[in-house]
Amino acid sequence: MLKRIDLTRDFKKHKDEYMKAIEAVCEETAFSGGKYADKFDEEFAKFVGVPFATGVNNGTSALHVAMVALGIGKGDEVIVPANTYIATAWGVTYSGATPVFVDCDKDTWEIDPEKIEEKITDKTKAIIGVHLYGQPFDFGKVKAIADKHNLFVVEDCAQAHGAKFEGKNVGSLGEIGCFSFYPGKNLYAFGEGGSVTCKEKKYIDIANVMKNQGCNIRYYHEMIGYNYRLEGMMGAVLSVSLKYLPEWTKRRKEIGRRYMKEITNPLFTLQAHPENTDPVFHLFEVKVQGDPEKFLEYMKSKDIECNRHYPVPCHLQKAYADLGYKEGDCPNAEDLAKHCATLPLFPEMTDDEVKTVIDAVNAYKG
Repeated sequence: MLKRIDLTRDFKKHKDEYMKAIEAVCEETAFSGGKYADKFDEEFAKFVGVPFATGVNNGTSALHVAMVALGIGKGDEVIVPANTYIATAWGVTYSGATPVFVDCDKDTWEIDPEKIEEKITDKTKAIIGVHLYGQPFDFGKVKAIADKHNLFVVEDCAQAHGAKFEGKNVGSLGEIGCFSFYPGKNLYAFGEGGSVTCKEKKYIDIANVMKNQGCNIRYYHEMIGYNYRLEGMMGAVLSVSLKYLPEWTKRRKEIGRRYMKEITNPLFTLQAHPENTDPVFHLFEVKVQGDPEKFLEYMKSKDIECNRHYPVPCHLQKAYADLGYKEGDCPNAEDLAKHCATLPLFPEMTDDEVKTVIDAVNAYKG
């Protein structure tokens, strides 16, 4: 069966290089933080195009760190898209603030700038935009709203390593960028990992203290801290992977553009990609007319694995029931959630496998 994503192909291709990097960490026992994590921070900051990057243990922690670095806490509100993975909202909640969910645009499936201002109150401190599925959100419009209301813009870049908005890398646009290196991301670790990127030293200084048990000097704790350090082994692996990210991104774009051009079945709606953006196709999400589970079973019968991202929008999750949202509050996000399906897309797919997916989708009768 063709998997939706197959990480074994990359590992087998670069196994010697990965194992050499892991062995180097083991020989020096540089396991928690240390020079290999620091080296990756420098490399990743250069890749994103910012002065500062600091590795953390996962992308969820990166979002939490971002909130604290910006001084966001109890009593504050943060605008969050309803159509995203739940971790975007967790970062807000962990800080003591309240996520305020906003619907997605019906075409791009990213946060809808036209719906933001009506949710802003005197408690609002920031807007989190998510470059979901590898497609940059409309940063220009979001930034204009943020500036008008004196708000921060935080980028959730967990699915968009190397994506660009108007020629600039995501993670370099807002006050802080938050990345995930979870296995399956465009740039991934052999376990968990994340990064916080920014242009202001004052934010990275807070991030570095917070992630390290709240201290700069061992045993002298300046703030309530967390054990959010990036492991040395993950840093070493990421340094290897980062070298290949441009090659992987190029291939993702080739596959994504073929899907966009050659999937012509009217039962499927595809995500819009505005001309001022350069997406990296982390996920190839489609909206299926009818029952998406029926489509998944159909694809399985063709030996093609598909799955779903995300069948319940954030505002309707049980975890946030106390906020009082109801069905109909974010209709575009709800419609997508009810009909979403994700096609296979990873850099090592062959042209024949891509064609097999396209042919199967086009042959689907509902």
